[in-house]
Amino acid sequence: MTAGAAAEPAPRPYLAEGALDAAAILPPPPQPGSAAHAADAATYTATRALAGTPRWQLAVADVPSGVARLLDNFSCAAGRRLDPARMPALAALLARARRDVVVTVRDAKARFARGRPHLGNDAPLCVARSEALDRSLAYPSGHATEGWTFGLVLAALMPERAAPILRRARVYGESRVVCGVHWASDVEAGRLTGAALFAALVGDPAFRADLDRARAELAAAPAEAGPEPGLCAREDAASALP
Repeated sequence: MTAGAAAEPAPRPYLAEGALDAAAILPPPPQPGSAAHAADAATYTATRALAGTPRWQLAVADVPSGVARLLDNFSCAAGRRLDPARMPALAALLARARRDVVVTVRDAKARFARGRPHLGNDAPLCVARSEALDRSLAYPSGHATEGWTFGLVLAALMPERAAPILRRARVYGESRVVCGVHWASDVEAGRLTGAALFAALVGDPAFRADLDRARAELAAAPAEAGPEPGLCAREDAASALP
């Protein structure tokens, strides 16, 4: 920031505080000793073998979140560059919806208070281990919720690209399992949370108006070169891995 310039305040969420209680929708996370928890643990152990592979590198690239980075991540699936500087209405829509993601996930995580899978072991992660990561909660995955919510918004704006967009949204969430910072059931819960949140957002008049503005902006945007084909090919190949 330029010296003396004031930072812009974060946009307010579309939904009123407490309008969507994700913890009332989600099932409780699997408990130790259950078959579901054993499946989570087996997936965590198996995915540690992906360290250093192309799928691991995609997971590393998927670590940063936020509007600009996610639009970049979805550009191959959209078949066009999604540049927030050229699409301010879309960027503003997603920035405000992201506040709803943060509030909804925060409250649900506090309710369930599930620890992350890397605690108590030294298996490889695609991010640095830290006290902050150890203290943060797992269920539902915030990344998966954000990725699925954004994917649903983009699919609504570009229905002709809905299949690749939602595939990328799924893969984005699964990157958290590959990274070793979430259980697989955390990611599944994130998708459910994102779907519930999108349904609630569609009922909000301000969200629908902003969605219409973003749709008109996308339709009027001039044609420009898409993402680098080699990058998209590598992303597609990595995404195809189980």
